[in-house]
Amino acid sequence: MKSISANLNIMIKAAEKVSKILIRDFGEVENLQVSKKGPKDFVTNSDIKTEKIIIEELKKARPNYSIISEENGVDQNKDKDNTWIIDPIDGTINFLHGVPHFAISIALKSGDEIVSGLIFDPIKDEIFFAEKDNGAFFNNHRIKVSKKNEINDCLFVTGGKLKDFPDVPFRKSGCAALDMAYVATGRYDGFFQKNLNIWDIAAGIVIIKEAGGIINEIDLSINENIKVIASSANISSKLNEKLINF
Repeated sequence: MKSISANLNIMIKAAEKVSKILIRDFGEVENLQVSKKGPKDFVTNSDIKTEKIIIEELKKARPNYSIISEENGVDQNKDKDNTWIIDPIDGTINFLHGVPHFAISIALKSGDEIVSGLIFDPIKDEIFFAEKDNGAFFNNHRIKVSKKNEINDCLFVTGGKLKDFPDVPFRKSGCAALDMAYVATGRYDGFFQKNLNIWDIAAGIVIIKEAGGIINEIDLSINENIKVIASSANISSKLNEKLINF
């Protein structure tokens, strides 16, 4: 494995620090204070506490970087070219129901591209990370997307509401960040979903690209209502044909 940058090292340390809190809170999930933000979004005191600690750790190391986070929104700082993008718990509903499938997601946007990202599943102790031009890794082992060539041999993953069910084999996991990480490792062959937020997918973008995957063009100046279609190069055109009305 190539050496990682100082920025990625900062991200990893921040995620590892809050993971202990999430593991403890997950074990006591029935005692968490929960409120509803909107028709699809819940927030727990774990979300707020975890995000606060991540931001504190990142600001300690890079005080001038800007921040986009799920709970606090946009914080434009002196350095507007470098922006941390944070989702303290992606898969909150899974978390609330005691389903051990959620993740911490942190990415760094530099200029108009995501240059590094990590997705950390604290329950399974699985960390996925990547930096531009430096490859993608799972627990320090290099990863690549699936090599399958036929749609019917594949398994895809999605989330959110589907008006029409696409003619492909798929699952719904409830955690977009891990969905994208799993595509990068070849566990899933592709991912598609609408109405996503930038903090759901920012880390996954660079991880999939560095694992050799193809992802649709995403306008990183938009924070909400984002559509993602990602897969290996082998099946990208076939998947897009199946999702023509998606």
